[in-house]
Amino acid sequence: MSNAKQPDPGRRNERSRQAILDAARELVTEVGYAKVTIEAIAARAGVGKQTIYRWWPGKGAVIFDSFLTLSEGAEGLALPDTGDIEADLKVVMRATVAEFADPAFEAPIRALNTEIIHDPKLAAQYREKLAGPVDEAKKERLRSAQRAGQFAADADLDLALELLYAPLYQRWLHRSGPLTPEYADALVELTLKAFRPLE
Repeated sequence: MSNAKQPDPGRRNERSRQAILDAARELVTEVGYAKVTIEAIAARAGVGKQTIYRWWPGKGAVIFDSFLTLSEGAEGLALPDTGDIEADLKVVMRATVAEFADPAFEAPIRALNTEIIHDPKLAAQYREKLAGPVDEAKKERLRSAQRAGQFAADADLDLALELLYAPLYQRWLHRSGPLTPEYADALVELTLKAFRPLE
């Protein structure tokens, strides 16, 4: 009887899955969403097409999963809640700024954004699968701040998120200024100034 360790199919499957997600993200960056094919993803990942179809129904699903893994996914996402909304938002915004300044994250997201501009169906999928769940987690943290009296009870939370994130997105999109921790802190301070409860 051999004492040799048997290969772990779970580990092999996870390696293949990660290779597929990495390949999808790389290809979107290199050739754009429209030109990515399941065949190209399979070839880059070193797997068969059927391996991809076993886990995903098509190209769009693979690519969206590849983006979800960049930020650890939206499922079960919760923002830090230490009881101090300013400190918590600064942690989140500094992490967001760092992601957008990181070439490994920035390049594929920029490629996806280019496609979203031209493809309303893709934009809708993006809102449903990525942006929507993440925004809901952000709003839940703001609701907690409202309950604690740190954020205006009558605040429009969608508008608050736009005020917080839109300047960052604008700066990133147009490459019009540095993405720094200080910039992240300033966005939080200005947003909270606008939405603090009236004395």
